[in-house]
Amino acid sequence: MGIVNVTPDSFSDGGEYATVDSAVAHALKLVDEGADILDIGGESTRPGAEVVTVEEELDRVVPVIAALSSQTDIPISIDTTKAEVARQSIEAGASIVNDISGLQFDPEMIPLCATHPDVGVICMHIQGTPQTMQDDPHYEDVVRDIGEYFEKRLTLFTQAGIAPERVVFDPGIGFGKTAGHNLEILKGVPTLQKLGRPVLIGHSRKRFIGKLLGREVDERLWGTVGISIGLAQLGVDLLRVHDVRATVDSLQAWKAISD
Repeated sequence: MGIVNVTPDSFSDGGEYATVDSAVAHALKLVDEGADILDIGGESTRPGAEVVTVEEELDRVVPVIAALSSQTDIPISIDTTKAEVARQSIEAGASIVNDISGLQFDPEMIPLCATHPDVGVICMHIQGTPQTMQDDPHYEDVVRDIGEYFEKRLTLFTQAGIAPERVVFDPGIGFGKTAGHNLEILKGVPTLQKLGRPVLIGHSRKRFIGKLLGREVDERLWGTVGISIGLAQLGVDLLRVHDVRATVDSLQAWKAISD
C-alpha cells in the first residue's frame, strides 16, 4: 500500500503533494514502482495534529481520487475518520475505507460502510485521539489488548451488516503506543493473524524507528525497509509505506533467497 498524503502537515512528507496534480503524479509513480493499493489521506494524524473540517478534507482528497480512478485500476483507499468524506470518496472511486479510529469517531461511519458491501474496511487500533494518544499510553499486554479490541469491533461490525471478510486489522503502530509497545506489536503479528483477518502494518518512517536507530524522519528509509523484511518473514499481509520502490525491491531480493 503506497501512501499519498494530500496534506500540508503530515509528519514525513507534509506539503510535498498538497496539490491535485502533484498528488496524482506521485500516486501514479507509486503504482509504477509496484504499489498494489493507493492510500489517499487529507488530514494529518501525527501526534498533536489539528483537526480539519469536512469541507477542507473533501477539497483535498476527492479531486485526487476522481483523477486517479480514471487513470488506474489499482484499488484506492480513503484514509479518513469522517463518514461524509468516506461517502464522497467512494462515489469518486475509492473502494476501501481506512479509518484510524476503527470506525469510532464518527457514528455514521459504520452505517455508511454497511450500506456499501463492495467496500473494504481497514479497522485500526488507537488509544485516545491524535491530539492525546501519546500522553501516557498504557496496556496490560499490548498484543492481547489489541486482539481483544479487534474481536469486539468485528462482532459489532458483523451485527451492523459489515461482513467479516471485508475487514482488515491494523494494530496502529505509533497511535497511542510507546516505542516498546510498537516493537511488541511487530513481533506479535502472527498472534493477531490468528483472529482470522489480514493484518496491515503502517510503520513507515515512524518515530520509534528514529528512537531505535537515532535517525531523523528523512533518514529512516533503511530502518523501515529492514522492518518490512522482518514483517514479511513473519507473514504479514499488507505493508503501508511511503517508499514503494525500495520496499518492493528489497522484498523481491529477500524472497529470491528464501524460496
